[in-house]
Amino acid sequence: MKYNSRLSLSQPQFTLQSKVEYAKTRDGYGRGLVEAGVANKNVIVLCADLSESTRSEWFAKEFPDRFVQMGVAEQNMATVAAGIAATGKIVFISSYAAFSPGRNNEQIRTTISYNSWGADEDKKITVIIAGAHAGISVGPDGATHQALEDVALMRVQPGMVVVVPTDLHEAQKATVALAQRKGPAYIRFGRAEYPIITTEKTPFEIGKAFVYTEGKDATIVANGPLVHKALCAASALAEQGVVCEVINCPTVKPLDGETIERSVRKTNALVSAEEHQITGGLGSVLAEYLSTHYPVPQEFIGVKDRFGESGTPDELFQRFEMDVVHIQEAVQRVIQRKS
Repeated sequence: MKYNSRLSLSQPQFTLQSKVEYAKTRDGYGRGLVEAGVANKNVIVLCADLSESTRSEWFAKEFPDRFVQMGVAEQNMATVAAGIAATGKIVFISSYAAFSPGRNNEQIRTTISYNSWGADEDKKITVIIAGAHAGISVGPDGATHQALEDVALMRVQPGMVVVVPTDLHEAQKATVALAQRKGPAYIRFGRAEYPIITTEKTPFEIGKAFVYTEGKDATIVANGPLVHKALCAASALAEQGVVCEVINCPTVKPLDGETIERSVRKTNALVSAEEHQITGGLGSVLAEYLSTHYPVPQEFIGVKDRFGESGTPDELFQRFEMDVVHIQEAVQRVIQRKS
């Protein structure tokens, strides 16, 4: 199943299609790097010996004088990036999310976030941390390479923007958008091919969430590959008379609380869905916001306080209870709770 986003700019709507198209979100990152590099000669890209896997090699081929291969040295890469950004450059650092921000979290905190926090807009340093191969859909690489806590690590750093694009097109738009703003940011993408649910014309803006289907019985807020699964779950539930509002929330920080709150005030029930630990991820962000604005029953789809394991992406989504069926069950539970 696939949702096709032939939509108006004001209100995305999706029609279920029979043909599924898949692509890697990291390809969107690679395209976005080149697009950003063409638009601004101050864009610099560093990589920790993973230029092919992260697609930063596409930028290297176009702009070899603005690309630096740092080797297997993620901590050094973060610190060097901070120094380059202090001269006014826009720096992307690319690696697996398990290593960046996993291995170099302290350097990101001290040399990037701390040196930018509280500064005037024109004094902020712009380093975008690109974490590839994140989530359980890394598959056979197993637990050591399945970054499941990277969003939590990054969102607690003051001033850090956190973006989790859902597909190829959104990853490209997010990459370009992050290059056009000041300050540090984290963008996350996986290894596997994900369903394409947006188009080049689909609206995207840092700090915004987007209503993809309107509903009255429950709100499902998702990002990454879980957006497509949420849409499929909503389609199946609609056949049972349960109408869900599905929201794509690619920006975890800053959260578009206004859009989320507007939705849950209609539905009075929330399901969060993410390819990340429940603790500290999108579900936690939503719970924190709504607890002080409009508390509602919430069910969480995500990794439940455990490490990953080897397997195919589909096997792991099912084993970790993050597939379409489990999203449907979560919606049914949360509706019972609000009753």
